[in-house]
Amino acid sequence: MDKKQILVEQLRVGMYVEELDRPWLGTPFTYQGFPVNSDDQIRMLKSLCKTVFIDVDREFSVDTHRKWVSSELPLRGTTIHPVGRSVEQELYVARDILVACETSIAKAIESYRVEGNVDPEPLKAAVVDMTRSIERNPDAMILMSKIRAKGSYELSRAVDVSVLLITFGRFLQLSSDRLELLGLAGLLLDSGKVKIPDEILRKKGLLTAQEYEVAKQHVVYSLEFVRDARLPREIEDIIVQHHERADGSGYPRGLRGSQISIDGALAGLVDSYSALTSARSYAEQTSSSNALGKLHAQQGKLFHQALVEQFIQCIGIYPVGSVVELNTGEVGIVIAQNLARRLQPRVMVVLDRDRKPLRVQVILDLMKEPRATADEPYRIRRALPKDKLAINPQDFFL
Repeated sequence: MDKKQILVEQLRVGMYVEELDRPWLGTPFTYQGFPVNSDDQIRMLKSLCKTVFIDVDREFSVDTHRKWVSSELPLRGTTIHPVGRSVEQELYVARDILVACETSIAKAIESYRVEGNVDPEPLKAAVVDMTRSIERNPDAMILMSKIRAKGSYELSRAVDVSVLLITFGRFLQLSSDRLELLGLAGLLLDSGKVKIPDEILRKKGLLTAQEYEVAKQHVVYSLEFVRDARLPREIEDIIVQHHERADGSGYPRGLRGSQISIDGALAGLVDSYSALTSARSYAEQTSSSNALGKLHAQQGKLFHQALVEQFIQCIGIYPVGSVVELNTGEVGIVIAQNLARRLQPRVMVVLDRDRKPLRVQVILDLMKEPRATADEPYRIRRALPKDKLAINPQDFFL
């Protein structure tokens, strides 16, 4: 590595920042080392540092970078889904749809457990409604899924994966029909776990080799569920591939690289992110930024490299529902992304600088650079763990 120290003023798009003149902790950058892709990143670095170290060997031209991204992303569609409503307008619709969706999957699984059959129509209807809502405004559905009271782990995870898959598919400009397929698949990826013994599903700590082999059978059982429900054939392919990995280390077939369909790769990536950010009996829940960091570290190994990069762009450095501390010391909740400037989302301020709840909440669009003081605009200082929010977010949104 050929490392060189330069002034931040000398930075340009295409350079690779290897090190800062200050600790990474406390900065808005998720990764220690990143390519400079925008002028926004340079402006943010100017506010934090005087000098940076760049890796000269990893510099790229903007045109080459664009060609690489384009050639690596045959997964992008051409359907534009314009935002039809604001977060505030869509939020209550999203709440009702989420409740209906969770109820539908709960009834389907219970019917399958007791009677051995499934009525697919309520599932289809719930996913269609969820897809239309996400097409109108994805931030509303994601925010609602993060703040509302959770049901069982399995149901919450099913709905979470479905919401994220539809949202990511929308970001990739996929058609409405394909979004609905992804949404249905997301709901049912783990439906076969109904046949896995509870002592394995709820076990704290690592599974034995024998237990792990039993747990892996949930893919086969999920496939049976989908076939018994007479759902589209494409969903079967997504379900059977969502634990396959790019390097061939996945299961059940050990597929690698291009042997895994784009939709199967989408499902595997989103399911992994959802698992990392969920409260599990066998592992600690991690923050969105740490989860994205882990996926980033596995790009090109377990996961399709360009797909990971696109997912990070979709979710954002400060995902919707994140708790953030502002430079004033106040605390807020991210309620919407700004696609043009990922470091400047819309934030609802809920706690003052003494961490006391505000009587009247203020919504700040950081892209418009509202003033914190006469000399300084509001900006995000850092993300906070959700347990630092000593209030219930539902009090502000429901």
